[in-house]
Amino acid sequence: MGLILLEALAAGLVFVLIIWWTMFSGRKKGELHDEPDAGDDRQGTDRNPPPKP
Repeated sequence: MGLILLEALAAGLVFVLIIWWTMFSGRKKGELHDEPDAGDDRQGTDRNPPPKP
């Protein structure tokens, strides 16, 4: 019975270590940001309404 509990404790410890490793082992300065596309030359034009005739 004690061996089963020890094995369950070891499995839980491995599970917690895997979760911790995946959460906190990222880049030192955070995620990289996407650069704007070179072909995207719209500079806020979709915010302005069309001119009235």
